[in-house]
Amino acid sequence: MASGIPIEISGLSKHFGPVTAVDDLSFTVQPGKVTGFLGPNGAGKTTTLRVLLGLERASAGTATFGGTPYSGLPRPLETVGAALDANFHPGRTARNHLKVYATAAGLSSARVPAVLEQVGMSEYADRRVGGYSLGMRQRLALAYTLLGDPGVFVLDEPINGLDPEGIKWIRGFLQNLAREGRTVLVSSHLLSEVQQSVDEVVIIAKGRLMKTGTLASLELDSAPRTIADSPDRQALAAALDAAGLEYTEGRSGFIVDEPDPARVGHAAFVGGVELAALHRLRSGLEESFLSLVGGGDES
Repeated sequence: MASGIPIEISGLSKHFGPVTAVDDLSFTVQPGKVTGFLGPNGAGKTTTLRVLLGLERASAGTATFGGTPYSGLPRPLETVGAALDANFHPGRTARNHLKVYATAAGLSSARVPAVLEQVGMSEYADRRVGGYSLGMRQRLALAYTLLGDPGVFVLDEPINGLDPEGIKWIRGFLQNLAREGRTVLVSSHLLSEVQQSVDEVVIIAKGRLMKTGTLASLELDSAPRTIADSPDRQALAAALDAAGLEYTEGRSGFIVDEPDPARVGHAAFVGGVELAALHRLRSGLEESFLSLVGGGDES
């Protein structure tokens, strides 16, 4: 097993013409921990990972593994296991896919049955991938990352679309990797998907760093606020604006930067707005996350 080494992102920016996908981003991912790379869709997570893995060229800054860019790693598959999607040729079997990758990387073919066993895919190894469920494809992608027994794992949305059993399995898989001293970076646009798996979080929105730290620090950062909702959210937003109250919109209503629900209720009353929910909100992981990223997903 290769030793875990830090992932280091420093002053990273990436522009696509006039569009800035990543804006002066800096953070470090340490070995021995599962780090969640979080942000809404369109936040710049996948672009950052593509630059880190040498699939895109940075406009500025660096993205390295222990100071070495991916292109400079002498045996990359034995240093970094990366899965940015779970796309495989539907006509090939899982075993054949992995044999091709192992041969190309100069790895022993004995690694193929070993990694299939590790991800619980041995009995499906000779089935064509076209007949696989999403969960089986995700496991095959993880088997690929294990081929070189690397010390670093970079996984893009590995839990997306899985059933509860698959989510539970992947959570245990990630935690085991970290306990072995490996470096694990896993992206997601939903905190709820990874919060039982991760030790640290890196949160970005619109290509910019919003927060790094532990899950506990994310919860403590949230000051008491008020949740308010209405059948007519547009009218409620107008009433809050008229009262000079700051807010973001979440799934359960508006998260208002006001600890006193009475003041929010008064603003709704003055605006003639019917309320469906009004209560004080103390610190909470999901609410803190939504507040940091602007309340929800972006396109």
